[in-house]
Amino acid sequence: MIAQFGIVWDHRDLLIDGFLTTLWLSALSAVASIALGTVLAMALMSRRPLVARASGVLVDAMRCVPFLLFAYIVYYGLPSLGLRFSNWSSGLFALILYNTAYMAELVRGAWRGLPGEMIEAGHAFGFHGLGLVRRIILPPVIFAAIPMIGNQLIQIIKDSAFLTIIAVEELTHAATVIQATYFLPFASFITALLLYWVLCLCVEQLVRLVGARAELRR
Repeated sequence: MIAQFGIVWDHRDLLIDGFLTTLWLSALSAVASIALGTVLAMALMSRRPLVARASGVLVDAMRCVPFLLFAYIVYYGLPSLGLRFSNWSSGLFALILYNTAYMAELVRGAWRGLPGEMIEAGHAFGFHGLGLVRRIILPPVIFAAIPMIGNQLIQIIKDSAFLTIIAVEELTHAATVIQATYFLPFASFITALLLYWVLCLCVEQLVRLVGARAELRR
């Protein structure tokens, strides 16, 4: 067993490259999906019924699609419409679009829990429209949603493993290459699992730090 892990260690460059790819994909997807999810949440909370209803349909539809199938559609289906992306770009696009729907729902849930007095106070101080949303509503909403957003960030990391099906050279793909070459399923995948665990622990720690900062601001 030790010899098997020794072989995996000898090919650590593959795992490091896969780990870094997973890290970049997850980080970029997290930032983009939070930003786009916030915009979509604003549409969900719109006073215009058509905008709110159309946004709701988009969110519900995306949340009902398995990510694995969605990644297939992006990589293999979109080229038939004339839209072609590289493996890496397809994976990033799929992660962003898929998780934007979840982020939007998380932000909307926190928004609905916002005290009405805060919005009334914003109106009293002359804030309206986009200025009210940006200065008064979004800061407490985002801070309130941090624990749930943290859970979704961990889900993004786990979803990134599915991108091996479209040959994105992320962490699971690297472990699969080592396993297929030397037939070391236990050592290869346990090593990958530990690296995923490290990433998730980092996210949990980041969420704690942001949560602690939010408490200090109250």
